[in-house]
Amino acid sequence: MVSKMLRLPNIQLNFPTFSSDFLPKPSIIRFNEGNLTAPKVISTKEISKNIAHSVDTSTNTTTDRSCSSNNNNIERLASMWREVQGSNNWENLADPLDSLLREEIIRYGEFVAACYDAFDLDPNSKRYLNCKYGKKRMLREVGLGNSGYQVTKYIYATPDINVFHIGVNNIGSSSCGRWIGYIAVSNDEETKRLGRRDVLVTFRGTVTSPEWIANLMSSLTPARLDPHNPRPQVKVEAGFLSLYTSNEGEKFGLESCREQLLSEVGKVLNKYKGEEMSITLAGHSMGSALALLLAYDISELGLNRDRLSNNHTIVPVTVFSFGGPRVGNSGFKERCEDLGVKVLRITNVNDPITKLPGVFLNEHFRVLGGWYEVPWSCSCYAHVGVEILLDFFKMHNPSCVHDLGTYLSLLKCPKRLQVQREELGIDFFNRAKAFVISRAQNFNALQLKNAALNMVNLVQSQRT
Repeated sequence: MVSKMLRLPNIQLNFPTFSSDFLPKPSIIRFNEGNLTAPKVISTKEISKNIAHSVDTSTNTTTDRSCSSNNNNIERLASMWREVQGSNNWENLADPLDSLLREEIIRYGEFVAACYDAFDLDPNSKRYLNCKYGKKRMLREVGLGNSGYQVTKYIYATPDINVFHIGVNNIGSSSCGRWIGYIAVSNDEETKRLGRRDVLVTFRGTVTSPEWIANLMSSLTPARLDPHNPRPQVKVEAGFLSLYTSNEGEKFGLESCREQLLSEVGKVLNKYKGEEMSITLAGHSMGSALALLLAYDISELGLNRDRLSNNHTIVPVTVFSFGGPRVGNSGFKERCEDLGVKVLRITNVNDPITKLPGVFLNEHFRVLGGWYEVPWSCSCYAHVGVEILLDFFKMHNPSCVHDLGTYLSLLKCPKRLQVQREELGIDFFNRAKAFVISRAQNFNALQLKNAALNMVNLVQSQRT
């Protein structure tokens, strides 16, 4: 498959320092070591505005029509929403990138950015590691008051890992659950504009230390989410599955992230039964992994199928993934495709998180030279879905390669991006595969596997 790569012109961009996944507290701006001034805490909304301003001033151009919404797309969306949600795997929409699809990607990305904006990282706050606002006013507080969606439930995740608490707060840390995202539903007016009732679930990326440790658990384990058919060949990354399925383990403790999600999604689907509906899941980084696990879970359990109707109505399930890692093996990928789960991955070619886990044992390495499938293919990680590949790196702060605000700011102004086509994958994979094939005759299978696993461990250790 040919992916679409958007490459920045060779200009100097002065982006503000921001790391949403590389620091335990991503909203803290760290100054140079020689500067003794205390760090300044700012919101992700301010950061996004600063990023957009940096792009404007560095290119010395004024905002043109390409940076604003196309009025023609308002009429197109109601009739094309199924295609935008991936019914045809975004054929003729992703390559070249259609303006309507671009606007929808940005719209869902802003809902994800709201998770960062609303997340409370002040250790002295009563809402520390929770959402700053109540459900009724959260979207309004983060600048999405006119989005046409209403939040119905907040979602919390409980890492099943015994590690030290980060920071000190005044609530006694009686609960280890952390606010991870929210569920929202389009109101009647927005439903008319969209052409269907949209059930939206969004997830933020990694912030706390337990989440980071969960992310570093790179072993594959059977998902076994369907009690009637465990499907042992369907395997997912152990850390992501832990975040998705772990609960507090007490009688009145917090339910697992999975139980909260399935319960609320089921209620919403039942409430609006008979309407045209869609289920849209969006996340950044670790949140993309949780979104994909939920999409698979909903589809595997048949929660999106109305078995009582004569035509067995199926509500489409779509994932918009921003800077997302691999989640499962080839068996997981194939099962998602069989179930009709649609995934659109927006990635940066220079973003290291999108190469993990399975930086070496992955979909590019599974079949050597097209003539030999390695014995441990079931242990190879594989991306799911269609990829829209961006290329940005020439900036003063390297951590911006994974910053959601940078992703969205560049997508909003496509005329400032040079477009070119490249084959899916990075030269690293081609060189690595060629190297292994040329020397495979000198190794037995066990030696080759051990060497590959050692490389995986070495590369993934750099994440810390």
